[in-house]
Formats: sequence, C-alpha cells, structure tokens
Amino acid sequence: MNMDQLKRQAAARALEEVRDGMQLGLGTGSTAKHFVELLGERVAAGLKVIGVPTSEATRLDAERCGVPLTTLDGIDHLDITVDGADEIDPELNLIKGGGGALLREKIVAAASDRMIVIADDTKWVPTLGRFPLPIEVIPFGLGATRRAIETAFAGCGVSGQMAIRKAKGGEDSHVFVTDGGHWILDAQLGRIVDPPGLAKALSVIPGVVEHGLFIGLASSAVLAGGRGIRVIERRKPKGD
Repeated sequence: MNMDQLKRQAAARALEEVRDGMQLGLGTGSTAKHFVELLGERVAAGLKVIGVPTSEATRLDAERCGVPLTTLDGIDHLDITVDGADEIDPELNLIKGGGGALLREKIVAAASDRMIVIADDTKWVPTLGRFPLPIEVIPFGLGATRRAIETAFAGCGVSGQMAIRKAKGGEDSHVFVTDGGHWILDAQLGRIVDPPGLAKALSVIPGVVEHGLFIGLASSAVLAGGRGIRVIERRKPKGD
C-alpha cells in the first residue's frame, strides 16, 4: 500500500465521526484533500453538512466536490475540524504549516469542539522538530523579527537556521506568500525540547503573525500504516 492510499485510509476513518447537520473545519494539504473528496461523496449521497475551508486551495477542492461552505463569520462554532499534520508527538502536539496555511488552520481549529488529525504513521515522532518549524511573519521589519525569534529560541534551549520560504517552481527571489499576504520563515531546529514553552515565546513577538506549533488543539489522531489504523486520544491533564 502506497503513501497516498494510507492517507486516504486515515481520511476515511475520520469521516466515520461526521454526523448529519455538523459544521466542519476542512484542513489543508494532501491528506486533508482526501477527506474533502470523501466528504463530497457523502454529501452527494445525502449527508447534510457545512464546511469552513482553511485555505483557498481547500475552498476550491470543496467547491469541486460539492461540499457546501460558509465562514466563521456566518456560524458560531465548528463541531469537528479534520486536518493533517507535518509532525505529531505523543502528547498530540503538532507541527503544521508545511502547506503554508497555518494561520487559517489554527483559527479554524481553535473554533472547533474537536480537532481530528489525520496522517500516515511516518508523521508520528517521539519529539517534534525534525520537520522545519514554519513561522508566519510580517515582511516589514523582518530583520528585527528574526533577531527576536533567535532570542526566543535561545531562551527555550533550541537553535537552528531560518530561511524565508520560496514559492515552488519560482525563481530564487520569488518568496512564498500566504493567503493572508505574509511570509514564512522555516526554522531547522532538529529537536524541540519544550513545545508549549517555545509556542508561548514565539506568540509574543511583534512581527510574528502565527507559528506552526499547535499545542493542546488536537483531540485525537488517526494514523494509517502498514499494520492498519491507530487512533490516539489526547490525554487529559490531571484534575480535568
């Protein structure tokens, strides 16, 4: 079974959680695209749902598949968001943003009662950081923002090279621009020892719009591998 088939298996398992009348967040990326396509088949068969896409690419996919759409201005909450991830750790902390949609993805996830992460099992890691951490930034004052990010890294016990993301297929000078009009710095950190601490440190930096650390947002992860499907539920802190 190839990687694309595994992703579709994970998407199909997440679709089992969808019920008639639900309001759904629709993620971005290759695995989330499978979910949108399968959801479209269910909608064509009579399922009544409405979705909020996390990117323009997902909006186009949903429209092509016949999934009714709205915005977070039009509804008060989402029942479930289904999205992929670039890395998932045992606490269900995530690195997201490889597709460049991290800001909208985080807004939608935070507005949801539940977030189900779907992925092939290569995304499961003991410690986050092997995948470059995306940091969405304002182009103005980029030098100052980078220095502040480096200071935050040092304070959290990590370090690594940062590079401005370039558009795929573009020339060297062609910077990738997010749907919100921002740039992305990809940080090669290797190992993030304290994801919640780093998330807090990055969030307070002027010039940082958002970062790809999703802490405490995922309710469960559906992982597809050669031995089948695993569903991992987030452990609740003591006292909850």
